[in-house]
Amino acid sequence: MPDRFDLPVDIGLIALGLLILFTALSVVVLSLTWLERKFLGRLQRRLGPTRTGPMGLLQPVADALKLVLKEDLIPAWADRTVFWVAPLIVLVPSFMIWVTIPAANNLVLRNLDMGLFYIVAFSVVTILGLVLAGWGSANKYGTLGGLRSAAQLISYEIPVIMVVISVAMLAQSLDLREISNFQYPGVQSSPQESGFTNIPYAVIMPLGLVIFLIAGLAELGRTPFDIYFAESEIVGGPFVEYSGAHWSVFFLAEYMNTFAIAALTALLFLGGWHGPFLPDWIWFLIKAYFVVLLIFWVRGTFPRLRIDQLMAFAWQVMVPLSFVNIVIVAIYLFYGWPWWAASLLSLACTMVIGYLVYKHMSRPAARVAEVYRRQQQANLKRKLEVGGR
Repeated sequence: MPDRFDLPVDIGLIALGLLILFTALSVVVLSLTWLERKFLGRLQRRLGPTRTGPMGLLQPVADALKLVLKEDLIPAWADRTVFWVAPLIVLVPSFMIWVTIPAANNLVLRNLDMGLFYIVAFSVVTILGLVLAGWGSANKYGTLGGLRSAAQLISYEIPVIMVVISVAMLAQSLDLREISNFQYPGVQSSPQESGFTNIPYAVIMPLGLVIFLIAGLAELGRTPFDIYFAESEIVGGPFVEYSGAHWSVFFLAEYMNTFAIAALTALLFLGGWHGPFLPDWIWFLIKAYFVVLLIFWVRGTFPRLRIDQLMAFAWQVMVPLSFVNIVIVAIYLFYGWPWWAASLLSLACTMVIGYLVYKHMSRPAARVAEVYRRQQQANLKRKLEVGGR
């Protein structure tokens, strides 16, 4: 018979673990806000934060204090219950997925055999929170932003899930520790019928990596997919009536999700925490922060898409490509190809589709350049005719 004191002790340990995890994620969020402002400053040839603390390191703390102390207004016509609950519905799933994301083989709060399934199931709940945020505000712009967010997130959730399925097919597992261990030489793991191990999945299916990163950006609502709270169009989207601590909860959830996408990219495609010489958790942070810098780089480089471009890109490009990626992986597994054959096929598809998308997106600029060139030629011809007279 189990000891009656075991249950309270277990609950206390779980609560302590959750507190430590939330504290660590809060520190990570502060570091990401500072890193983003400094990195974008360098891209835009400016310094970024410099005055608050050495190298501006205390600027995220000052921003957090400002948001907590700022007056928190609730519109008189808003549904107060929905208005209060919506930020929590966005934050709680963003935090709970970290329960099973490992930073090292033994550095995870609770490893789950169905970890990938758990993460996907919890992550989709945030869509409800964004819709409720717009609806509960009783603001037409907020409602429009909430509906846009639902349309965008549902559309780009499909490619993410399809890539996750591809990874699960390669690893024959949904356990994140197993998936990471299969990608590094010398790590003992359960046998795979497909006969391949110790190869990062970014090498085997680069198309899947590109799809996961792009769809992950859209799931985060970051540039160039920040359409559902586009200030120039719908005045802040579902967050238009939020301020102070309520708005900071959405802000906290966004950066938690940003680091989660970076961590999952490292675990699913880059070999996770494995690497030579350094401790495992150091390698995990190096790979995750590398992906974070890539996300920030995209923000500083690309302009925002229109809503029609965003939805067309999802359903005409990303969703079909995600199915193509699954077909490549399925053929690779069924016929027992060498890993480099699947890699070359996936890379060829990535390059062809990338070239076609580039030509399509740059077509309006090419047309403008052509019109300008013709105008210049016409003006030059007119000047020569006038001079000849």
